[in-house]
Amino acid sequence: MALADDLANKLAAKVIAHVEKTGDEDIIKIMSQSLGDSSQTLQEAFITSVRVQRAAIRADRQLKARIAAMEKADGPPDGVA
Repeated sequence: MALADDLANKLAAKVIAHVEKTGDEDIIKIMSQSLGDSSQTLQEAFITSVRVQRAAIRADRQLKARIAAMEKADGPPDGVA
């Protein structure tokens, strides 16, 4: 359902930005419950989007840290040719 996914992705991005700015992890559960009261489909899409976006954010940060470490060391880390 494209509409639900689009709405969920936009809302999840806003909620994640709020969490990163404030540390308010409870907002995810609050929003999920609120969505579930009206639309289980939108709730599930929201929860999935939060998980996927947070995983992508973590992976991006790890990649940036790895690149920075390699640049600082002026070469690849041990075990990498």
